[in-house]
Amino acid sequence: MARAPLRRLADAAGLVAGAVLASVLLGLAGVPSAPLFGGLLAGLVRGLAGRTRLAVPRAGTAAAQAVVGVSIGALVDLDTLAALGEDWLPVLLVTVATLLLTVAAGLLLRLQPGIGPVTGAFAMIAGGASGITAMARDLGADDRMVAVLQYLRVLLVVVAMPVVATVVYGADPGSGGAVRTPDGPGWPAGPAFTVGCGLAGYGLARLVRLPVPALLGPMLVAAAVDLGGLSGGATVPGPVEAVAFGAIGLQVGLAFTRESLRTIGRALPLALAIIVGLVVACAGLGAVLAAATGATALDAYLATTPGGLYAVLATATGTGADTTFVLAVQVLRLFVMLLAAPLIARGLRRGRA
Repeated sequence: MARAPLRRLADAAGLVAGAVLASVLLGLAGVPSAPLFGGLLAGLVRGLAGRTRLAVPRAGTAAAQAVVGVSIGALVDLDTLAALGEDWLPVLLVTVATLLLTVAAGLLLRLQPGIGPVTGAFAMIAGGASGITAMARDLGADDRMVAVLQYLRVLLVVVAMPVVATVVYGADPGSGGAVRTPDGPGWPAGPAFTVGCGLAGYGLARLVRLPVPALLGPMLVAAAVDLGGLSGGATVPGPVEAVAFGAIGLQVGLAFTRESLRTIGRALPLALAIIVGLVVACAGLGAVLAAATGATALDAYLATTPGGLYAVLATATGTGADTTFVLAVQVLRLFVMLLAAPLIARGLRRGRA
C-alpha cells in the first residue's frame, strides 16, 4: 500500500521531466510558447499511455492562470496606449470587427460534427492564445480542441508573417534593429509584482464575481498597477511564466483521449481552411486601418495579424516598422478578446439553449 503514493509521485516527476525536456527542444526549434507546447505534448503522451488518471491540482491550475493574467496585464503601458492618439476610434472599430470575424469563423467550425459553439468560437478567437486556452475549460469549451487550433493559427502566422511582410509589403528585414527588452527592477520586484497582483486580483475578482477570476482579476490589477506607474517596470520573471505555461499545457494534455484526438484530426482540414481565411480577412482589416489612420500598410498589417504577439514585435523591430503603434493595437485587441470571452461563451450557450 505504501508503494502506491511513491509510484504516483514517480509518475508525476517523470511527467514533469518529460514536459521540461519537450519544452527545451521546442524552444531550440523556435516554436512559440514552447513551455505550453511541451507540457501539452508530455501530458498527451501520459494521458494516452497511462493506466491511471493524473491531473494538475486545481490550486496549481489557478496559480498558473494568475501568472498568465499578470503577464498579460503587464503589457499595458501608458506610453504604448498613448501611441494610438487620435486614432483610437478606428483602432477600436477594427478590433471589434476582428472579434466579430473570429466568432463568425468559430461558428463555421461547427460544420464539423462534435464541435460545440463555445469551443468553435474559442478556437478561433484571435488574440491571447495562452489566455484563451487557460480559461477555455472554465467557460465550457473543450480546451483540447481550443489549444490545438489556437496554436495551429499562431504557428501559421509566425511562419507566414516574415514572408508576407517582405514579399507583399516590401519590408526590408535589415532596416530595423534587434529586439530590445527593457531593463526591469529585477529581484525581488518581479516576484513581488507577480504574487501581489495575483492574490489581489483573484480576491477582488471573487468579490465582484468576475468570470474566470484566477486569470481576469490578476490581469486587470496588473494593468491598473502598470497604468498607475506603481510597478516600476516589474514583470513576471521568465522562469515563473514558463512554469505557468507548462502547467496549463499539462492540464490540457492530460485530458486527451483517443476519441478526442480523432475528433480533432477530423476537424483539421476544415479548421485549416477557416484559419487561412481568417488570416487573409485580418490582413484586409489591416488595409482598412491603414486607410483610416494614415499608418503604413506594413504597420497596419502587423498590428492586425491574428496571433503571435512576440513574433509580431520581433518582425516589426527587425523591419523598422512602428513598433509602438503595432504593440498598442495588439494589446488593445488582446484585452478586448479576453474580456469579451466570458460574454461570448454566455451568449452562445443561451443561443444553443
